[in-house]
Amino acid sequence: MDARQAEDYLLDLELFGMRFGLERMERLTRALGRPQDRFASIHVVGTNGKTSTTRMIAAILERHGVRSGSYTSPHLRGFAERIEVAGRSASDAEFAAAVTVAREAADELDGQAEPGEEVTQFEALTAAAFHELARREVDAAVIEAGLGGRFDATNVIPSSVTVLTSIGLDHTRWLGPALEDIAAEKLDVLREGTTLVTGELPAAAEAVAERVAAERGAVRLRARDDLGIELRAAGEWQRRNFALAARAVEAFMGGLDDAAVLSAAAGIEVPGRLQVVAQDPLVVFDGAHNPDAAEALAHSLGEVTGDRPVVAVIAILDDKDAIGILERLLPLCSRVIFTTCDGSRALPPATLRAVAEKRSLLPAEIVVEPRAALERAVRYAGREGAVLATGSLHLIADLVREPGTSRASML
Repeated sequence: MDARQAEDYLLDLELFGMRFGLERMERLTRALGRPQDRFASIHVVGTNGKTSTTRMIAAILERHGVRSGSYTSPHLRGFAERIEVAGRSASDAEFAAAVTVAREAADELDGQAEPGEEVTQFEALTAAAFHELARREVDAAVIEAGLGGRFDATNVIPSSVTVLTSIGLDHTRWLGPALEDIAAEKLDVLREGTTLVTGELPAAAEAVAERVAAERGAVRLRARDDLGIELRAAGEWQRRNFALAARAVEAFMGGLDDAAVLSAAAGIEVPGRLQVVAQDPLVVFDGAHNPDAAEALAHSLGEVTGDRPVVAVIAILDDKDAIGILERLLPLCSRVIFTTCDGSRALPPATLRAVAEKRSLLPAEIVVEPRAALERAVRYAGREGAVLATGSLHLIADLVREPGTSRASML
């Protein structure tokens, strides 16, 4: 397959949806020779901050002379960007070759599987990532869990360090209705006798972390909120994520080189997270997709927008707490434009406007096509204002992906 065929293969698997469980993934990785056993690994789980923390850990490791790789999700432009080695995404050829290997193994297993037990999109992509990371001979890989932890396809790695970034109410239909349920699902990835690194957690999640660490004989380490160093990535929560990443690397390596940490801090940028993409007017992309992420955005947006009036472009998926998100975002704005994002999971913009109008007197309108919505916001903002696109990483993906280059993935 070439890169486009590899993307199409993965996107076609999306038709079969998500199916939790590790048996398929265990069989698939065994068929590939268990590539995940050929490198050390750090597993990153949590509600918010996983991708940022994963990238930061990999960057700090790299500055320490460790050949590092990472696997993150979701992507913005294409699946290949989920797989990185030494801070560089897999090339089209590397991505296509890795997916080809995973597909050949998956097709053979699917031929023997019961109906409904075929390999899923996320499993095929994760297996391809493990294969590519092993082929590239990374010393260590930082692996972001997709959803939850216990039954997530990434939970076949022999990680020596587990990082819990945060716990909030998201994906409750799959992970449970309470914080302790969600924490338990995510922390089930913790291996016996390894290390658990966390920052500050809600009391309910903290109790679960203490219990699971004790049950599994794991060392429990806590990170500071802020290392007091300058980061390229803006935002209070990014300072917390970086402190967490540094603590994880310290646990993994047994120590830290200050110069390496400073170098990583100065270089790391996370696409789609409080990312300034244009000036005059200032345009900021942030994929805040649940109330906690929206709250973090509200605390930090002023770091980049100053006192400029903000015109927001917002799309939210239908499985998210739209009321909770909007209650946190609307006070940031002088005007809001509701739009949609690729795929059928986006809430209708008219629904979002109706919710907003019950809670705010802001001028609100609908522009269904995301790029047109952004262009309208830019006109409203003018040279003295700012534009914020937010509410979903899928919206950000629609805005950065070249038209017609690929279909979006909703998983």
